[in-house]
Amino acid sequence: MDMRTTVRDIEHRIEKLLTTVIDFFYPPFRKLMPLDLFRYGCCGGMNLALEWVLYYVFYHYVFHGEVFDLGFIAFTPHIAAFVFKFPITFLTGFWLARHISFNGSNLRGRTQMVRYFLVTVGNILINYFGLKLFVEVFHWWPTVSYVIISIICVTFSYLTNKFYAFRKKQNNGNATVDQE
Repeated sequence: MDMRTTVRDIEHRIEKLLTTVIDFFYPPFRKLMPLDLFRYGCCGGMNLALEWVLYYVFYHYVFHGEVFDLGFIAFTPHIAAFVFKFPITFLTGFWLARHISFNGSNLRGRTQMVRYFLVTVGNILINYFGLKLFVEVFHWWPTVSYVIISIICVTFSYLTNKFYAFRKKQNNGNATVDQE
């Protein structure tokens, strides 16, 4: 068995385990929401919790609440924490969305990735300008500000991912599967 096969096998096992665990908790929510929304909420909640923990750790323990100066650009600690947690949560978020939340999409993987990236850029802009506004203009605590902004981003993200990044094209008669 080569390395690629091993990684795919591990990925499939993780996908199956997460789906099984999430679906186990679905029955009480069956009357309130469809399964895909429940799965999205669970995956989004897991990724959001990871974001909050990483943001807190970077802000308090890596940057110590101080400006992070690279010499040619300086980041305020709340922006630096956001920038450094981003690559980690981008990858975990894409994987969860593709394999758990929106696994029925018939778009190609690279199309999903590009669209997911564009949705993420929208979230980055909301995060950046939201943090600037809440922390630097309103003088709110950075972690509280980030939590509020995260709630706004979750709503934006669900709608754009469901109807754009991981959409399912209806097959009406002679229509073909969306292979953009």
